[in-house]
Amino acid sequence: MIRRTLNASQLQQEVDRRIHRLQEIVEDGVKIRVPRPQLQEADKTGCNWNMTHFGNAVGFERDIEGVLKAVRAEYNLNTEVKDTGNPFGD
Repeated sequence: MIRRTLNASQLQQEVDRRIHRLQEIVEDGVKIRVPRPQLQEADKTGCNWNMTHFGNAVGFERDIEGVLKAVRAEYNLNTEVKDTGNPFGD
């Protein structure tokens, strides 16, 4: 499967969205802090990012790992740098 690419903010939002719609987390009313994805060398599956150090996640590690596994299989972190040009025009 070819992964789509997202920027760091988009990946963070996607992981956050999926975590906070899990039944156990909704039922407990927990707000988990989702960190920014960190670029890494592509692993054996071809994924080039990871997330660590989720906040307020005690007891939900297994659920979070499941979400991460799914999102890492679908998306890669966009590594292209946009050329915004010279804002001063010189």
